[in-house]
Amino acid sequence: MEKDLLELQTLIDVHFEQRKKEEEELIGLKDRIESRRAERAEQQRVRAEKERFRQTRIAEERQRKEEEEAKKRAEDDAKKKMVLSNMGAHFGGFLAKVEQKRGKKQTAREIKKKTLAERKMPLGIDNLREDGLRKRAGEMWEWIYQLESEKFELSEKMKRQKYEINVLLNRIHHAQKFKKVHGKGKVGGRWK
Repeated sequence: MEKDLLELQTLIDVHFEQRKKEEEELIGLKDRIESRRAERAEQQRVRAEKERFRQTRIAEERQRKEEEEAKKRAEDDAKKKMVLSNMGAHFGGFLAKVEQKRGKKQTAREIKKKTLAERKMPLGIDNLREDGLRKRAGEMWEWIYQLESEKFELSEKMKRQKYEINVLLNRIHHAQKFKKVHGKGKVGGRWK
């Protein structure tokens, strides 16, 4: 019995020693995990800082380029105006026409942008489920169908108008053949 007690005592001692070793290994592992976590957090912070610095540098560079381009355009416009104003008084009308044409182009662009902005439909499908997506796809299909039908109607209208113009030109030419010629005789036009 004493032998069994002694054997049991040694088993218990071995068990506790092994458990102590395992706990020490576990503590060491936790420490390594914690240090690795801290190291990764530091790396991510440094990386984020570098990315922020890069983004600000890119933004500053872009802004500097835009300012240089605007300055260069302003200088070019000033030079053009100076040259045109120095060319003489009779070129003043030409300068006004150039400015007027530029203004018309800008308004045409603005009209086009405005029209496109009105026609452009936002998708708004970020938080839709399958049935919502199907419904949205149906709406988009209906809209495309409507636009295609308008396009078809306008193209047919244009064809019909071209045909009518050709018919009218033929009538004019036919009428001029039998008309007594006094002066020029032929009708000129841009539809010829």
